[in-house]
Order: sequence, then structure tokens, then C-alpha cells
Amino acid sequence: GRCRAPGRAMRTVLMVSEKPSLASSISEILSGRQAHSRKGFNNACSVHEWRGSFRSEPVSFRMTSVCGHVMSLDFLPKYNNWDRCDPAELFIAETQKKEASPGLKMPAFLAREARGCDVLVLWLDCDKEGENICFEVIEAVSEAMRLTPQNTYRAKFSAITSQEINHAMQNLGRPNEKEAISVDARQELDLRIGCAFTRFQTKFFQGKYGNLDSNCISYGPCQTPTLGFCVTRHDRIQSFKPETFWRLNVQIQAGGEAAPNGDSDRGPKQLVPLEWRRVRVFEREIAQFFFNTIKSAKVAVVTDVRKQEKSKPRPQALNTVEMLRTASSGLGMGPQQTMAVAERLYTQGYISYPRTETTSYPDSFDLRGPVNQLRDCPDWRELAQVAISAGLTKPRKGADVGDHPPITPTRAVGQNELSGDAWRLYEMVVRHYLATLLPDAKYELTTVSLTVGPEEFSCSGTRLLDPGFTQAQPWLAVQETAALGTRKPGQEFPITEAGIGEGQTGPPDYLTESELISLMEKHGIGTDASIPVHIQNIMERNYVQLLPGRKLMPTELGIVLVHGYEKIDKELALPQMRSAVEEQLNLIARGQADYKAVLKHALDIFSAKFRYFVEHISAMDDLFEVSFDPLCESGKPLSRCGKCKRYMKLVATRPQRLHCSHCNDTYNLPQMGSIRQYKELKCPLDDFELVLWTQGTNSKSFPLCPYCYANPPFEDMKKGSGCNQCSHPTCPQSVQSNGIDGCAACQSGVLVVDSTAPPKFKVLCNQCDVGLKVDNCVTKLAVLPDQCSRCNANRVRLFSNQKQSGSSEPQGYLTGCIFCDNDLAGLFETKDIRFRRGQPGGRRGRGRGRGRGAAVAEAAEDAADIEKNPEICDCAVLELCKTDRVSNVGLGTRRFAHKRSV
Repeated sequence: GRCRAPGRAMRTVLMVSEKPSLASSISEILSGRQAHSRKGFNNACSVHEWRGSFRSEPVSFRMTSVCGHVMSLDFLPKYNNWDRCDPAELFIAETQKKEASPGLKMPAFLAREARGCDVLVLWLDCDKEGENICFEVIEAVSEAMRLTPQNTYRAKFSAITSQEINHAMQNLGRPNEKEAISVDARQELDLRIGCAFTRFQTKFFQGKYGNLDSNCISYGPCQTPTLGFCVTRHDRIQSFKPETFWRLNVQIQAGGEAAPNGDSDRGPKQLVPLEWRRVRVFEREIAQFFFNTIKSAKVAVVTDVRKQEKSKPRPQALNTVEMLRTASSGLGMGPQQTMAVAERLYTQGYISYPRTETTSYPDSFDLRGPVNQLRDCPDWRELAQVAISAGLTKPRKGADVGDHPPITPTRAVGQNELSGDAWRLYEMVVRHYLATLLPDAKYELTTVSLTVGPEEFSCSGTRLLDPGFTQAQPWLAVQETAALGTRKPGQEFPITEAGIGEGQTGPPDYLTESELISLMEKHGIGTDASIPVHIQNIMERNYVQLLPGRKLMPTELGIVLVHGYEKIDKELALPQMRSAVEEQLNLIARGQADYKAVLKHALDIFSAKFRYFVEHISAMDDLFEVSFDPLCESGKPLSRCGKCKRYMKLVATRPQRLHCSHCNDTYNLPQMGSIRQYKELKCPLDDFELVLWTQGTNSKSFPLCPYCYANPPFEDMKKGSGCNQCSHPTCPQSVQSNGIDGCAACQSGVLVVDSTAPPKFKVLCNQCDVGLKVDNCVTKLAVLPDQCSRCNANRVRLFSNQKQSGSSEPQGYLTGCIFCDNDLAGLFETKDIRFRRGQPGGRRGRGRGRGRGAAVAEAAEDAADIEKNPEICDCAVLELCKTDRVSNVGLGTRRFAHKRSV
């Protein structure tokens, strides 16, 4: 810290954590629960303030948080149009950092809270991603704080406990720029490589085949090798050829042996099967030969009795990969679900940081501390006492990779405080920790060797000597089995059964999640944090299906993709490429490699592979032709094409789209809903029949023109807009005809009358999910071109089944503003719905408030102006306006929209 001049104001320390819950927990610990909290202006993060001491100096603390990454990497907007950008350009295209969550306004929020602050302390998660977020925060607050290396600190911690947090505060370091840069390199590589391959193969195959059932045919440097492991196992299963084998089955009678004085037998009699030393043979004649050598034998003779004391080693300390494996195989929890629960337990202070690769406790780690806490909890008292009685055995030595300590419990709680998956995962962590402090399990293995004629057989049994760590992990307990009791060489046992058994070899099973995680760790695919994401991606993109037992079976699409990569370039689906890249990224993090050199080298390799892939895509296409149906043979007729007037087919598999086999054109549609024909109405601009997208009677729906949806006719329309966002001045389906007022919730949408399911009506925002429910008594509803004199919203005219009193309209009809007229307002359910009253001159969505008649007149005036002075309209737009698909009204309106945008 710096010395303070007399009378100078108290310095302020800004502290930033990765999540709001962490900020709350850390501020409680550091302030002694004396912090005052307020909500930040972005309504997502709270700000906690208190006074204390920093570097032996009284200061004012201000703690807040981010919500994960502040910024994300993306291409410049001109490269984000799939139709206009060659995917090969993405390897050299310009990129930019943009807000990861624009709605949170995180950079502005951080800059605002940083004003007047003198010191920055970063409490981000202590991994490479956390270091990267550190520098995103530094970038956001640097101007407001005038940061220097001297007033920027980094807190290192592994658990949300008072001891850990206070220790971190007393031992602040500096953020690691090298680790942050390695994350930047990974982000850029994944963005460029993934987008290039994904865009090319998605456009290529979705334009040819109809039943792919996948919105995006993606490629990823980590995702594809992960899928490759699953397909390789599938290929082994499919290519497996069972073989018939034979074995000798011999059973003896044990028990009832003579007592020491030889007078009587003791012990119950039992039938014991013997194991043939040759195990099995694959020719029937050979098996028959061996059987002929023993079939006359009446007894089995003991030749040797061997006893060995063996041990089953206790587990190493728990790291992320082992936690994911155990949760999948033992608890039936998927990797992504496991990480979500683990992070929640961490932020609540129940376990230490759940993302770590280390499996060795540091020398300074207090092994007894967590055990003493557990002993105070009734649910864990007995098991903790067992560990203490065993002397807290020195744990097995594991790997220390220098990141976080292993995952351990940090707070003792019982089943009454946690429930469901949280309790099951917490219990697993506690039992694993206690198991590492207990001794190895010990047992005695007895092996009895016998002969039947000239052939050798054996049987074995186990006797538990010390359960050791299995007291904490009973599912790993050693199973006791009998082994003929106490025997001596030369003792004989009568044979009760002898014969030849027949069987067949079986194929391996599909990979389980647990096995896949092990393979990914072994080959360096992904990190402890990203492994769950890659597995989830291949499931969400319909490349694999999850079977009972959490087994992963690849789908037809996943199989064809991997086989296609193998036909063109095997390295695209093998893990070695990604492993090599990860090694280079780790060198960047350690300061042993240059960021730009590594990035250029990797991109040069993948760029060459991409060009080769594009040139030889026909090899993969051959596989797709065999497995999937062409678009022209897919789907059912739905609506007419505006060009050829023939019916287009709806391809219902993901992604939903319309295909005209005559024009060979495909039109994208909205997803996550159903598509049906809409009243056989046509778009006035292009003559395409409208279709209706709906999510159900009580959800959102809107009509759309398939051509306009992909090719917006007006400058103020975005790609992927329906009729409820179209600014056509006269079309009965447009926002000009059905819009009432701007939406208060999103500040950019318009409340539009939805009449797609008469006689039921809804008023919905055409941008967000806000809406007004219309009473069932309303059977007709239309928007009028004139405005309310009080709020400027467009007035409506409706017919209600309820008898209205004091109205000059015909019986049942009402005209007025749904916000200002009491008779109408009662027919619109506005409970828990926020809507914005229009103000004169205020911001309005999509030009609403002018009225339809005013819009038509203004469009006509602008069209006349442009005809007289064409220089005011861009030449390219003017030519576009003259195309055949634009009607006279559309011509004027399109030019009007262009003039407004300029």
C-alpha cells in the first residue's frame, strides 16, 4: 500500500469474484457479516460494502462479481453471414472481443463500480479460465481506476472457508498473464477451426439430405475425437465375430472331512466347481480328447495349497476426472450435471474447488481438520471416529500438477440439510476423503490345486483380514468366498459331475461415460472443466444416444461423420492432433512458447487440412448417400412455392425446413415448434404461401413467409423474422396492421395481436416472451389506424359476448385503447405483465403509433421523392426494388424503409 497524506479521503478497494454467490460468501467472511449490500444496475450482480483494513491501512471495501466470462471472441459481423462468407476465410478473418452477455452490460457495470476505487483484488476461480477472466475485468475497469501492476492483486483460494479466504487475503499475488493468453489461444483456435468445418459441412449436407435430424453438423477439435472414441468401440462391436469354445466342467463334493481323531466327519457338505487350468479350447475334438483322459476318474486329488496375504489399495485423493467417473458409474449422474452440482456445493461452502487435476494432498494440508468437523455431525460421527482410530493413515502419493488441492469436504452437514443429487455427490466426496485416510483393505487368498487324471484344476477363496478403506466405500468391499477349508496335499474329493461345456465369445459393450472420460484424460482431450461439455455436445447434436447404464451408442449420423473423416483425413478424428495442440498451449501458459507462433503453426496445419477436406468431400458424401434420403424424397407437401407454384415439402426432422424439389431451393424455418399451413394466404411481396409456426395454444405463434424469413424484404427487418415483424404497410399479417404499442420489457419489440387461433386471441411481443391474455369472451379483435389521445397506442375494435352498457357501438362492440379505457382494459389480463405506456415523442417499436393510413401515405410520398431524386437511394437497393417479387406497394415501402435507415 501507499502512505496516505494527512486529511486525504479513505482509499477504496474493489474486489471482484466470478459469481454473485461467491461475492456474497467472501464478503460475509471478510466483513464478519457486517457488509451492506445493494443491487447493481444490471440487476444480476450485488455490491457488498464494508470498512476494514488492507495492508495495515484503513480502507473501504467494495465487493461485486461477474457472471462468468465478461467478453467472448467472435468474427466481425461481415463474416457471420453463412451465405456470403467462404468458410476458408475464417482461418484469417478478423476477430473481435464482444460482450459475452450483452443483456448484463457487465463492462459498463464494472466500470461504474470501479469509479473512485484505488486498488483491485481479483477473486476469480483459480484456473486458466479464471486467469483469463481476470484480465477481462482489468480491461473493463482500467480507465475508471487507472490500474497499474502495483495496485492490481490476485487472490488464490481453493475453498469458501474462513481460514482459506483469510489466508488468501493475507497472501495476495498477481494475475498470471501467460495462463490468460493460453486461454485466448485456445478460444481463437476453437473458433476458427470449429466454425470453418462446421459451416462448410452443415451447408453441404443439409442442402442435400432431409433426415439428418441435427440442427448443426458440427466439427470440434475436441468434440470430434470424443465422438471418435465412441464410434471406434461401435466398429469393434459390429465387426466382432463370435467364436465357439469348449471347456471341461468338473464339480466335486467338499465338507464332511474326518475329524482329528478320525472318528467322524465335520463341516457341511457342499458342491464346489473347479476351474480348468487350460480355461478353454476352440476345437471340439481337442476338448473331447481331454475329457476322455478324465472321464474314468472318480476323485480329484489335492496337489498344492497356497495361501497369500493380499491388499486392495485405498484410493488416491479425489480430482475432477475421478469425481466425474465415479458419479457416472456409481451415482448415474452425467458429467455436466455432476459439475453443476459440484460447483453449487463449492459456492455454498460444502466442498473445495471442484476443478483440479491434482491427486496428492499438499504437505501443509491439515488432514485432521475435516475429520474433526465430520465427527461433530451425527451422520458422519461413527465413520470419522473409525478414521481417527486408524491413526489417519498417510494417504497414497498421487500427482501434483500445481493447480488446486484435491476435492475435499469443507463443512460437515447431514442428510437433513442437503437432498437429492447434492446430498449424493456430497456423500461421495466425504466417503472418498475418509477412504484416503484409512489403511488398505487386507485379505487372504487361498488357492487349492487339484488333479483329475492328468489334467490340472484349481479353486480359490478369500478371507477378509481388515476391511480398511472399504468401511468408507462399502461398494468396493472384498467379497469372502470359501476355498475347501483347510486342506493338505494328497487329500481326495469325490467327483460328482464331469462334462464338456460349450460357449461363445461375446463382443465388447458400448463405451460408458466413465470409460469415455478415462480415454479423454489419457489422450489429453479437453480439460477437467471442458470434458463434460464435449460429452454433452455429442449427445445434444444427435451424434450419440445415452443408453441405460449410461452407455453411449453412436447414431447413424455420428458413425457416418467419423467414417467420413477417416476416409478423407484420419487425423481429423484422432486424438493426437488435439493432444499436440494442448501441449503447445500448456507451453504458452508456462512461458515456454510464443503465443503468435503457436497460433500460426496450428492454424496453418488445420487450414491445409480444411482445403484438402473440401476438395475430397465427395468421399464423405458417398457415405451420406447410403445412409440418408435426398431432400427431394423427404418430407410431406405443405405449401406452395412462390416461384414455380408447386407444393414444397416440409422436412420435419431437425432442422425443420421447406424444400422445393422443382426449384431445388431450401428455406429455413423457426425451430422448437410445429409448422403448418396458414389459411392458404399468400405473401403480397413474393406470392409464397404463408405457414404458421406455433408452440401450442397457450404459447407463442406467428405466421411467416418462407422466402421473407430467409431474405428480409425491408431494411428494418432482421433475417429470421415472421410476419409479426414485417413493416409492410397494407398486409393484414404485418406489424403495421396488428401492432398496438411498444413492449416495455425488451424496449425494442411491439405488442402485436395474435389471431392465428381464432376465436382465441393473444397480444404478444414480437421480440420477447411478454404478452397479454385476452378474455375468452372476445371473439373479434382488430387494430385501428388511429391512436389513443392519452398514450399514443393504437386503438382497437373488438366484439365481446358480454353485454356492454353505455356504449354507442352496436351491441357487443367496443372501440378504444386497451390501456386507457376501463371497459377494454378489463378484457386483457395484465397481471404480472410489464407493459410500457407510449409517450408522445418517445421511443416506439417498429414505427408503431403512426397508424396504418399514415404509414401508407408517408411511404407513397417517399416513393415519389425517390422516383424524382433517385440519388437519395442506394443504387443496389434501387435495383433490388425493381425485381419482379416486389409489388407496387412493396416498391414504395422498401424504398421508404431504406431512406429511414439511412
